[in-house]
Amino acid sequence: GGAAMKGEERRAFLLRSLQEAHGSLTGSDLASMSGVSRQVIVQDIALLRGQGIDITATRSGYALPSSFDGGEVRLVKVRHAPEQAEEEMLAVVDLGGALLDVAVNHRAYGKLTATLDVRSRRDVARFMEDIRSGKSSPLCAVTSGYHFHHIAAYGPDASCVLDEIEKVLGEKGFLAEMLPYEVGQI
Repeated sequence: GGAAMKGEERRAFLLRSLQEAHGSLTGSDLASMSGVSRQVIVQDIALLRGQGIDITATRSGYALPSSFDGGEVRLVKVRHAPEQAEEEMLAVVDLGGALLDVAVNHRAYGKLTATLDVRSRRDVARFMEDIRSGKSSPLCAVTSGYHFHHIAAYGPDASCVLDEIEKVLGEKGFLAEMLPYEVGQI
């Protein structure tokens, strides 16, 4: 409990808590930590997202992609033809990685991010089906192919898994060089 914080202060606190959590925190966790109701937390999260902060709602609570499930996360820049999207995603999941999101830098719209949460061949199949049925369109279609993924790997050898994924994406010719200004931007 303790005294309720002011909105701005509380949202900074929420963000710090999520950054330090290495995983997810439920709305109730955050509510009791900041002395407000769960409804207020839900509104706070919406406001933070409105400021462009990428907070993911998972089954187990709220998380920042970088602290996802305590996995290790790496940003990769890739480019491929639309028909190679499936091959790219399978390369990642077959090596034990998860595609958390896809982001593009659009000239007119700025940074666009979509949550993917693709962790298995079944997820890839479902995603491709959504694309084919027109339920969702691939974000990379608007950027002549260049896009970014936060890729996560889990367990004690997570960074080796991520190295391996980058190596395979490179061998397939999908990996693009990250420009210095892009690193902090995505």
